[in-house]
Amino acid sequence: MKNKAVLELADVKAIAAAAEAEALKNNWAVTIAIVDDGGHLLWLQRLDGAPAISAHIGPAKAHTAALGRRESKVYEDVINQGRTSFLSAPTVHGMLEGGVPVMKDGQCIGAVGVSGVKSNEDAQIARAGIAAIGL
Repeated sequence: MKNKAVLELADVKAIAAAAEAEALKNNWAVTIAIVDDGGHLLWLQRLDGAPAISAHIGPAKAHTAALGRRESKVYEDVINQGRTSFLSAPTVHGMLEGGVPVMKDGQCIGAVGVSGVKSNEDAQIARAGIAAIGL
């Protein structure tokens, strides 16, 4: 049997605070979602001015990154390269850049999904959040 790290509330709060700081530093109005390794929502924060739809897209990106154990951009790239049949994958809805898995010791322990600005900027915010816990 293997042991696996899990995100604790203190970790989630640290990720959220750092992601929010990155967004505010750049004047980006976004939604920040943090999920556990099963894609279950642990945190949802919609900053002032963030589009309403971002509250749906952010968690979907995080869910996709957690279940796939890779950045959601991978799926966007697959689709953009012509494999449109991947759009029919079950329970995978956030196939846009901006979902980043939280990896520790080679294991996915959660993910951060951000929505509201350009996709690469969403991913930048997510990575800034994850860096706050040293990963």
